[in-house]
Amino acid sequence: MLVLSRRVGESIVIGDPDESGSAVTVTVLEVRGDVVRVGIDAPRSVAVHRAELLAELAGANREAASPSSEAVASLSQALRRR
Repeated sequence: MLVLSRRVGESIVIGDPDESGSAVTVTVLEVRGDVVRVGIDAPRSVAVHRAELLAELAGANREAASPSSEAVASLSQALRRR
């Protein structure tokens, strides 16, 4: 992990805008206590998500893809009755 220090108004650029045209610029907008607001300028082809939302979505997808043991037992009984 690369760790950089930036002040309000300073930015970092990820990628090479000259080669691919798909650089991402992250700018520090505000620092208030322990909260840092950043602005992200990225091409539409680059998805930008908050990490905690991705983790929550992955968990919800796992739950949806894994039926409960009650659901499996109920389906099993229904199939045996046929």
